[in-house]
Amino acid sequence: MSASLPGGRDLPRSQYDLNTYWGRVREAAGISDPRTLFISSASLENAKRLVSAYKQGQIKEMNPELWYAKKVVDSTLHPDTGEPVFLPFRMSCFVLSNLVVTAGMLTPGLKKTTGTLLWQIANQSLNVAINSSNANKSTPLTTSMLAKSYLMAVTASCSVALGLNAIVPRLKNVSPNTRLILGRLVPFAAVSSATALNVLLMRGEEMRRGIDVYPCLSEEEKKKREETGEPIPSLGKSKKAATIAVGETAISRVLNATPIMVIPPLILVRLEKTEWLKSRPRLILPMNLTLILTTSIFALPLALGAFPQRQAISASNLEEEFWGRGGQNGKVEFNRGM
Repeated sequence: MSASLPGGRDLPRSQYDLNTYWGRVREAAGISDPRTLFISSASLENAKRLVSAYKQGQIKEMNPELWYAKKVVDSTLHPDTGEPVFLPFRMSCFVLSNLVVTAGMLTPGLKKTTGTLLWQIANQSLNVAINSSNANKSTPLTTSMLAKSYLMAVTASCSVALGLNAIVPRLKNVSPNTRLILGRLVPFAAVSSATALNVLLMRGEEMRRGIDVYPCLSEEEKKKREETGEPIPSLGKSKKAATIAVGETAISRVLNATPIMVIPPLILVRLEKTEWLKSRPRLILPMNLTLILTTSIFALPLALGAFPQRQAISASNLEEEFWGRGGQNGKVEFNRGM
């Protein structure tokens, strides 16, 4: 993100009001815009150059070209490391990366025991990669912790999915149509529980060791820092801030998965009963993919906008060592991750 580039002058956080939900949704829509995946290395370097020029005072005012450069940088670079996030695991590629595995889990005929197991493993493997790539990097995971978290997340997901697949056919007091709908919603229950658990496991080290928190600066303090070029020093690592960051990220992941795993299968159940689709069974898979893709495009920014990425809270809500050390209005801030 732009915060990781050199320069003592901060860019405006957004074109939109991030104190409102819809402002955060519009900002998230920019970060998750799939069109940024086609940005060339030269274009990325040009965007970084423009952002750095503003941060170093060479460009005085924001303009459309600079806003676009910020969008490119924010959707490509990690805010803590300043390095590009591996392309398949960027938020701008989230919808496309998840499309194949989501379709596999929701497509009728591919959900026998072996298929369920393989698709859940594929889904959780992808989640591990995305959560690890976009996590707060002030407390990185070791290789052993990454492997342990991955195995636990996959085990939990597969256990829930296989268990529900075994239970649904044995339900006796429900109509065949209800049983069909429940069967289609098995992936939702498995993915929702495993998605939240995946985030908690993959970022558990943050909660155990804490993440860096920084004082919120007033406009006057920001101007002074721009003149000196000094970075904002970390106040230390907070476990409570990490718990907030990880918890909100887990909730946003479930919020994203819910419409994707519920709406397409329920619509497909209705469509499969129509004579038009009965006579064209080969269209079931393309129809399913279209429903999933359409739902995913709208669901992702709505979920990401649930919580600010750069979170600001009162220092008194953290550990005692941070009390009285907050910046403007006694607040501190931290990178929640995505």
